[in-house]
Amino acid sequence: MTVYVLAQLSIHDRDTYDRYAARFMDVLDRYDGRLLVADEAPSVLEGSWGHQKVVLLEFSNREQLETWRSSREYVDIAKDRLASTTGCVVVAEGLAG
Repeated sequence: MTVYVLAQLSIHDRDTYDRYAARFMDVLDRYDGRLLVADEAPSVLEGSWGHQKVVLLEFSNREQLETWRSSREYVDIAKDRLASTTGCVVVAEGLAG
């Protein structure tokens, strides 16, 4: 079943985050993930939102997501994301059928 990863991020160290971002797509592509959204100016339709950036990724299944997330390549670059941002990352399963 398709899974989606939603990240809501506040960037507090632009240089370190940009280093992460520059390497991100290569690693995501190696593990067949898809970047669906990467927006630093999303519009809030309801409620309040305290972050700068929203990112939405797609993987064909949970196993593919976990393989990417635990890969040596991603773990290596994720150190820069963790050092340069605050926020939350959630995974949600797509609808069946």
